[in-house]
Amino acid sequence: MDQIAHPPTDDYLLTGQVHYRLRRAHQRASSIFMDMIGDSQLTPTQWGALVTLRTERSLSQNQLGRLTFMDPATTQGVILRLVERNLVERQPDPQDRRRTSVSLTRAGQSLVSTLLENATRAHHRTLDPLTPEEQATFLLLLSRLM
Repeated sequence: MDQIAHPPTDDYLLTGQVHYRLRRAHQRASSIFMDMIGDSQLTPTQWGALVTLRTERSLSQNQLGRLTFMDPATTQGVILRLVERNLVERQPDPQDRRRTSVSLTRAGQSLVSTLLENATRAHHRTLDPLTPEEQATFLLLLSRLM
């Protein structure tokens, strides 16, 4: 009978596990982001949708979800909340009336423009504990894990 090698569980420490460390780093980054964004009451996920729409102008809900790595239910909820706040609008897609396009409203464009500098500061503040070389390496390694 073949023996499958399993790592010893005696030495297992949660704090040493990659999933734990990534979660903690995510919590820290999200907290810094929320502090820097201020009273806008945007989540990082909502911010991602707004910034993507700023770049892409108009997208189907499906395209927005794929570009921001959101599942369909999350995408739908994010869009609904942003529509309620008058930050995005939905309209029939001019090329395919069966689809709905999502785009920024003027209020959404204004909010993104206002918050871009703080979002950039949040990025830098998150990476502040690292040297510039470590920052580049860290971002490269994260890209390889994604």
